[in-house]
Amino acid sequence: MRTAGNKAAVLSRLRHTWRGLEQQVLPGGCVFCGLGLAIGSRPVCDPCHAELPWAGAACRRCGAELPAQPPRDAVCGRCQVEPPAFDALLAPLRYEFPVDAAIKALKFERRLHYLPAFAALVGEAARDLPEDIDAMLPVPLHWRRQMLRGFNQATELCRQLEPLLHVPVLQRVMRIRNTRYQPGLGAGERRSNLRGAFRLRGNIASNHVLIVDDVVTTGATAEQLTVTLRAGGVRRVSVLAIARAFRPG
Repeated sequence: MRTAGNKAAVLSRLRHTWRGLEQQVLPGGCVFCGLGLAIGSRPVCDPCHAELPWAGAACRRCGAELPAQPPRDAVCGRCQVEPPAFDALLAPLRYEFPVDAAIKALKFERRLHYLPAFAALVGEAARDLPEDIDAMLPVPLHWRRQMLRGFNQATELCRQLEPLLHVPVLQRVMRIRNTRYQPGLGAGERRSNLRGAFRLRGNIASNHVLIVDDVVTTGATAEQLTVTLRAGGVRRVSVLAIARAFRPG
């Protein structure tokens, strides 16, 4: 197992170097429409930025969609009865076209030029995060899946966000079970699929950790990671994702 892990680490470093070369030659236009952009401008043009599927009013605790934005300290009815383990969830976009297509292209086709764009879009919304966050944790991939993919999109997103949020990136949680892909699973199946999937490596000195992921659907991954972090002494946990996949009903 250790030999396989070492090989995975070497391959990951090689792919990371190649990704850096790729990013140097990628076009500098809007990542969604290709329109040329001024030097120093954000990587999404104004028309595309306005037309993106921005999430509307949402519960600040669980991220559930609401008909109107509640006061800052108010939460939805479900969170009042059965609150999630984490303290807050923020996902500024809906998992709809073109965001869904872009995230799939990033993860499965290695279209890495989407990373700065997503970091910029998420960074705009980060002002609504709690102010006492002192570390970021990318949702970890199992080493086999990361070796096949060549990178962890959540880790790469954290690296883009690090200079914006000014907090370090943690690598103290590992995924010890190569779980099934979550799409297509119901809420109960997702919870069962992820149970016991994560393990801490050493101690975590942070008090408020921000879990970073690409998409949140039921919140099952964030829930299991939060349980793992709290077992390691972390007092507060928030969640930040690019998009939220709102399930009908």
